[in-house]
Amino acid sequence: MSETKTPALQYRFDGPEDAPVLILGPSLGTTWHMWDRQVPELAQQWRVFRFDLPGHGGAPAYPAGSVGELAERLLATLDRLGVQRFGYAGCALGGALGIELALRHPERIASLALIAASPRFGTADEFRQRGVIVRTNGLDPIARTSPDRWFTSGFAAAQPAITEWAVQMVRTTDPGCYIAACEALASFDVRPQLGGVTVPTLVLVGSDDQVTGPAEARTLVAGIPDARLAVVPGASHLVPVEQPAAVTDLLVRHFSTAWQPAYDTNTGQMAIVAAPPKPVLAAAPPQPAPVAEIAPAAIPAQTTTGRPDKYESGLKVRREVLGDAHVDRALAQADEFSGDFQEFITRYAWGEIWDRPGLDRRSRSCVTLTALVAGGHMDELAFHVRAALRNGLTPGEIKEVLLQAAVYCGVPAANSAFKVAQQVIREETTPTE
Repeated sequence: MSETKTPALQYRFDGPEDAPVLILGPSLGTTWHMWDRQVPELAQQWRVFRFDLPGHGGAPAYPAGSVGELAERLLATLDRLGVQRFGYAGCALGGALGIELALRHPERIASLALIAASPRFGTADEFRQRGVIVRTNGLDPIARTSPDRWFTSGFAAAQPAITEWAVQMVRTTDPGCYIAACEALASFDVRPQLGGVTVPTLVLVGSDDQVTGPAEARTLVAGIPDARLAVVPGASHLVPVEQPAAVTDLLVRHFSTAWQPAYDTNTGQMAIVAAPPKPVLAAAPPQPAPVAEIAPAAIPAQTTTGRPDKYESGLKVRREVLGDAHVDRALAQADEFSGDFQEFITRYAWGEIWDRPGLDRRSRSCVTLTALVAGGHMDELAFHVRAALRNGLTPGEIKEVLLQAAVYCGVPAANSAFKVAQQVIREETTPTE
């Protein structure tokens, strides 16, 4: 493990030291062992690099709250090892990491395979709700239901040992790192950017995947130039485990025939490699010169005062704190009479105040809960209790805030607040089977 400022990832190599490097990225809640059945064949042609997500598989528990941060940790690990260019295959969260690398660091990736992946994983609310459940109940409820999400029912019934192995993988994950990974998936949305993925890409999905199924795979293929689709029959979300031979065969064929040559990041031209590493891979079809840099970000709209307009940043914060469903409902109900008010609170309450760096969101939730109790605003209190759970407060901490409010805001107000909060917490922290 590295002791540099950016924490390195736990990793292992398999295969010849002089072969091209092929990275295998894991799914949320799994370890590098999810690729065990692929490694023997892949390691005959490639130097296979596997890694664990933070807090998974006994890896050091340094939570990473975004896919971009995970990408930087992976690159820092590879830089320390002297690995500059590689093929990459990732499953689910590992696939999101592959897309991030292809968008931000295209010069590093020779070829890409996205397995059970999506440009956006469900809704932000779904993953933040999962984080609330883990924070309140631990990982056991998630572990017990993992086989239902990962495998077809027939496979789970026929392979009880693998099913139990999957449950134990989740149970032994660090809860804080799991919650941070949920936050990373909640904020991941690259739908408008898919056209910027310029490396040869295979999109692979199980036909029975109910998490990120064929519909999400087709969205990737439609957005990524020249991407190819492979649907594996009789497989669900963790397709490399359920159908290992089919996945291995598809990966071998893809990485053997679609390995883009390196190019000069200064000129954008393909480099001519005099002596490619063995084994010599089949020549890839001509590819357009990839984009070496990300297009510059759009300049924020300016107000008449010359300051950036806070509406868009406020809307983002509002969605992160209150949830997409609540915000969508509030905006949909706005009409000519109330529309200006919705714009006002989005721009000023959420863009100007909630987005200030002086207090973290946990602290702002504590202040908000207290103020709502003092004002007797129980309807607002209900959805701000939900927001407090999303912002990382535990039910026990919310209870302490309300007890404190009872002293300074009055027992009757706190009595009403406890009834509201108790109902919300029950709804939000009850595991869904």
